[in-house]
Amino acid sequence: MRTKLFVTLAALAGLSLFALPSATSAPESPPASAVQEEDSGDADLSAWQRFNNKADATFASLNGFLGGYIFYPIGSSEETVVGPFDPADYRASFDALFAKFDAEADMDPVEANLELVIPEGAMTLDERLRFTEEVNLERTGSRKISISEYAPEEDEPAVLVGATLTGKEPGIQFAVLWLVLGAIFFTIRMRFINIRGFKHALAIVRGKYDNPDDEGEVSHFQALASALSATVGLGNIAGVAIAISIGGPGATFWMICAGFLGMTSKFVECTLALIYREVRPNGRMMGGPMVYLGQGLRDLNPGLAPLGKFLAVFFAILCVGGSLAGGNAFQVSQSMDLMKENYTFLAGREWLYGLTMTVLVGVVIIGGIKRIAATAEKIVPFMCLLYVAACLFILVSKAPAIPGAFGEIISGAFTPAAGYGGAIGVLVQGFKRAAFSNEAGTGSAAIAHSAAKTDWPIREGAVAMLGPFIDTVVICTMTALVIVITGAYNNPEYATFVATDQGAVLTSKAMSEVISWFPNVLAIAVMFFAFSTIISWSYYGERCWCWMFGDKASMGYKILFLAFVFLGSVVSATNVLAFGDLMILGMALPNILGVVLLSGKVKVKMDEYWQKLDAGEFKTYK
Repeated sequence: MRTKLFVTLAALAGLSLFALPSATSAPESPPASAVQEEDSGDADLSAWQRFNNKADATFASLNGFLGGYIFYPIGSSEETVVGPFDPADYRASFDALFAKFDAEADMDPVEANLELVIPEGAMTLDERLRFTEEVNLERTGSRKISISEYAPEEDEPAVLVGATLTGKEPGIQFAVLWLVLGAIFFTIRMRFINIRGFKHALAIVRGKYDNPDDEGEVSHFQALASALSATVGLGNIAGVAIAISIGGPGATFWMICAGFLGMTSKFVECTLALIYREVRPNGRMMGGPMVYLGQGLRDLNPGLAPLGKFLAVFFAILCVGGSLAGGNAFQVSQSMDLMKENYTFLAGREWLYGLTMTVLVGVVIIGGIKRIAATAEKIVPFMCLLYVAACLFILVSKAPAIPGAFGEIISGAFTPAAGYGGAIGVLVQGFKRAAFSNEAGTGSAAIAHSAAKTDWPIREGAVAMLGPFIDTVVICTMTALVIVITGAYNNPEYATFVATDQGAVLTSKAMSEVISWFPNVLAIAVMFFAFSTIISWSYYGERCWCWMFGDKASMGYKILFLAFVFLGSVVSATNVLAFGDLMILGMALPNILGVVLLSGKVKVKMDEYWQKLDAGEFKTYK
């Protein structure tokens, strides 16, 4: 089975890479029937820009397939109008179609994502890219307009073929709804352990119960730092900005709710990771959803063994994909955007930034979880304190505006301004970005926590609860308040960053309005945040890869991972972000299902542990 799986993955990877031509190779001559884009606009682009366009198109195709077939949006709707299109004056043609849509469709074009489909050859690729950016900059918020083309009939001149304008109101993605319902279920079933166990979790992290003789590779604090290093970072800085620019201030409210509920999701999944972890022949720990989904469901009921195996493999594939995109290439892309904004010598030298990050990441990840944990426990606390201190300084200096900002956040959560499908759109953005930020329910952090030194799975589950609280409830809220108070999310001067999903730059601009020199510091901090996230996600993907293909395949994965580090510096962020979202949110599909089925076992162990804790049976060391 693993051999077949390897062949399948290798084939998919080969097809993806085949679609991306070498940046140094000469472009192939287009066939006679193709549009003349390569001979006009595209020919003027640099090799890196052509590479980026092909890579972006590949990610867009993958996103379309995954988004349409796997993560079906519930409650979505669309409407289409048809009209003439004049290549000589495409701006006037678009405006006429927009006006017609506004007059005839039941959908508000300002609230919908729009897709303009034009005749083949009516615009060059370069014209399409420029015009797409132009019309998106004119939009309020980040409701997108995309432009694609179709081929007319052979006997019909392209200039006479009409264009279509389709408006789409996306519903709530099934994966997001799945996360929300799972988190609510766990919170109720575990009797709000996220509140009851909070004080005890802090005592564990301080080392009060750390027994040096316990089995494992890293301490409770190191496990938490490793997990936080994968979550605290661009999800807090870039992700929050993107969520607010799309869903408005109200998205913050739902992010906080997601963080609060996600504490219990992490408690349950990380407890299971400790229950079912195993020691590999090479002495390394192997734990996480790919282990407990297979073993746990088989132990629960032998009849569930095939389901458990399927869920485990499904999770592992998605986790590898998430580690290469959202946990890797996106981190490089977003951090590089901010670095270029503040250190202009990098403009046009993106490859240099990518090469530097590749070397730095390679030095760390070759050493495995111990080196990753040792690096994370040094970087994460310092970066968190630096970022939180800057946020606190801004909030203190703008203290009179804080009540009004909270008012916008609360009112926007239930009575949002027109845009992105109303209240459901705001909720979706909040929970989606929270999931990308704290990863609760996706199962990724369970892989890091499974390496903790402890004989009590519930104890590490309690430690894991602190992740979403620190990451989302505290740090994301601070970022959101800064963005709302400064008004950066709807500042016309920053429309370019909103339209192109450059969330890190948007946050930097917001902070610069109060601390003029801080963007230079933030750029360096974001680079370290991205670095710490990348090295932790490398561990997640590597564990899943080795689970599927064996421990000897570890180095092959690391080489592939480092290739994607470099790739992140030369592809645009938008479609990489979308692909990362799909992979990381997708991990919740098999994970939540399996954890719900196994939650009874966690409940029993939790009750047993708390009885011993209340009776004072646990030895303390500090």
